[in-house]
Amino acid sequence: MAEKLEVKELDQVVVRFSGDSGDGMQLAGNIFSTVSATVGNGISTFPDYPADIRAPQGSLTGVSGFQVHIGAGRVYTPGDLCDVLVAMNAAALKTQYRFAKPQATIIIDTDSFGAKDLEKAQFGTDDYLGEMGIDLDRVVACPLTTMVKDCLAGSGMDNKSVLKCRNMFALGLVCWLFNRDLELVNNYLRDKFAKKPQIAENNIKVVQAGYDYGHNVHAGVPATYRIESKDKVPGRYMDITGNKATAYGLIAAAEKAGMQLFLGSYPITPATDILHELAKHKSCGVKTVQCEDEISGCASAIGASFAGALAATSTSGPGICLKSEAINLAVIDELPLVIIDVQRGGPSTGLPTKSEQTDLLQALYGRNGESPIPVIAATSPTDCFDAVYSAAKIAVEHLTPVILLTDAFIANGSAAWRLPMMEELPAIRPHRVVEEQKGNYTPYERDPETGARYWAVPGQEGYTHILGGLEKDGRTGAISTNPENHDIMCRLRADKVARIPVPDLEVDGDRDDADLLIVGFGSTYGHLYSAMEELRADGHKVALAQFKYINPLPRNTVEVLRRYRKVVVAEQNLGQLAAWLRANVDGFVPEQYNEVKGQPFVVSELVKALASLAKK
Repeated sequence: MAEKLEVKELDQVVVRFSGDSGDGMQLAGNIFSTVSATVGNGISTFPDYPADIRAPQGSLTGVSGFQVHIGAGRVYTPGDLCDVLVAMNAAALKTQYRFAKPQATIIIDTDSFGAKDLEKAQFGTDDYLGEMGIDLDRVVACPLTTMVKDCLAGSGMDNKSVLKCRNMFALGLVCWLFNRDLELVNNYLRDKFAKKPQIAENNIKVVQAGYDYGHNVHAGVPATYRIESKDKVPGRYMDITGNKATAYGLIAAAEKAGMQLFLGSYPITPATDILHELAKHKSCGVKTVQCEDEISGCASAIGASFAGALAATSTSGPGICLKSEAINLAVIDELPLVIIDVQRGGPSTGLPTKSEQTDLLQALYGRNGESPIPVIAATSPTDCFDAVYSAAKIAVEHLTPVILLTDAFIANGSAAWRLPMMEELPAIRPHRVVEEQKGNYTPYERDPETGARYWAVPGQEGYTHILGGLEKDGRTGAISTNPENHDIMCRLRADKVARIPVPDLEVDGDRDDADLLIVGFGSTYGHLYSAMEELRADGHKVALAQFKYINPLPRNTVEVLRRYRKVVVAEQNLGQLAAWLRANVDGFVPEQYNEVKGQPFVVSELVKALASLAKK
């Protein structure tokens, strides 16, 4: 064995941590991605965990995975297949090996491959590597559990607590493999366990042991690797999930608008982290209420909006169903409200921990009556900040509820995010009543430029008014059943939403001469962009248009869609965006690429399917 390993520089690498849902794979992956983001690498992560609250230990259905793609520059997806697979037990190896490249390095804990472990994982023999066709030369076989026990002998920790540290040994080994600075890991652990410093120090000790193991035995690999950052923009960076970015975006919007932030919510996977995060920020004037059900969460936010707050409610698809009556109250009252829908697999409770884009038509149409609402779809974990900020700006400037669509993939996934400066963010100017209206204010008097009504809050002298669920006379604000008035009010509400200015639809790639235009929306941007780039590298003329603003559509939508001879709409549902575009663009008949698997697109599969369309 060579005395000194070669250190190779890479542009990108994909690492997948996997083990039982109690093995701490999400934490190990999060720490590794955070450290990578801190040194300026581009990252994209994909936490993939089971819906079981606690599956039987060592079972195939209980495996939890965390995949992170690290790059020298910007990274668009978590990667199709991994270069390094950490498998903490036999079930993890059995279920996760399909996500590994043929030449991938496999790190296993040999202590978790006993006879009972192999039986639970449904191996037929004790030659588990041969059974799966895995080359022994690619396997780092480490008695990980034994070494963690030895490392923490005398620490005073009980056996159960010791076993919880196994993930840190795996993390240390991966940090050695990619030349990561352990001081960054140590700082993370000391911060996370600030109230339990001994636990922090024990975990730090195990991380160091994993790093030393790799360094001392060279772990059976020919080289270690380094990924240097390229074109880093100066600023403060952090690894941020989509849900946390959404919470920060709401806080920033409230600060910019000079308003108090209120969130009324009910816990639901995968949106609950927004409630948890906002609850930590009372120092910023944030008020959070965990309500008894979904409709009360939304109704409480409507009450806060009536009182003058920047109000929001967060949920997933099943919760949008339950909130629909209250959302409609905000529509007819024309009150600002940000509704965050973190989409997951359906219908019904469906696939709680998996990701889909299947709530689009529900967001557009899922209320009784003519009930138009602006709809925005975030395109990445970091874009959740910008998207919810835009949603809040539209809500308070145009006095309307706004639905923000994210999904489990970008809500739980993370990316390297440069913290913005407040002065860099667009101004937010709530559309409030003016002095000239005092004493003769009616609630549905409208701004002639935007169609938005003027916002008065209870207690403002001279602006007394009543709002409610019954239709009102557009001039007086009194309850009205007049058919002509109802027709006018429906048209005014629709016109107000249609007139909201949104950015033009941008086209990436061969925008001037593409033979094929790929169209998507929201969180599929990274996968579709990567597929487009691979197709262009293969000599195809391809462009991409990704919708972020869905209602109203960008003003140039018709021009863009009609510019290209062939258009394919790719989405993680059975054709909802395609249906919406056909309804709004006369004669638009696109090709479609649809999947409803609860998993992100696979770039290689996209390339294969889209290449055949490009050749037609």
